[in-house]
Amino acid sequence: MVYQAKEIAPGRYREDIGRYFDDFVVGDVYEHRPGRTISEADNSWFTLLTMNTHPLHFDAAYAAKSEFGKPLVNSALTLSIVAGMSVSDTSQKAIANLGWTDIKLTAPVFHGDTIYAESEVLHKRLSKSRLTQGVVSIRTTGTKEDGTVFMSYERTMLVPKRGHGVDDIAD
Repeated sequence: MVYQAKEIAPGRYREDIGRYFDDFVVGDVYEHRPGRTISEADNSWFTLLTMNTHPLHFDAAYAAKSEFGKPLVNSALTLSIVAGMSVSDTSQKAIANLGWTDIKLTAPVFHGDTIYAESEVLHKRLSKSRLTQGVVSIRTTGTKEDGTVFMSYERTMLVPKRGHGVDDIAD
């Protein structure tokens, strides 16, 4: 269960989002919604904010001469958005990200593209040193509205068992 309302006092409820270690099942796939349409402003602001000086991301005249014929969306932006899309389903309750591997950029993303993401549970195991926590590995895939896969990566995170998360501590 990703979302539930937890009663914290009679007639008063608090939103509770995310999965505990116990909720992950190897092979399950979580479709992350809503999608996100990337604007020119998103791309320009992110590119300049991160000090990426490659003109392919913000200089339309330069990009017009490239093989793409128009500006590309910064891949660090698409990675950030896809990762953010996955949080409520996969890492909202996580204690820590333990690593990212196998980041693959397989197709360009352009202004106006709408992107979606999904994550598959690859592996889970109890922590050897933290008895109330477990390690979960997922593969997240980003797709465009036409179904084109533009990105994938694997991520491993430390997740509490049910009853041992920050949200489980009484206020």
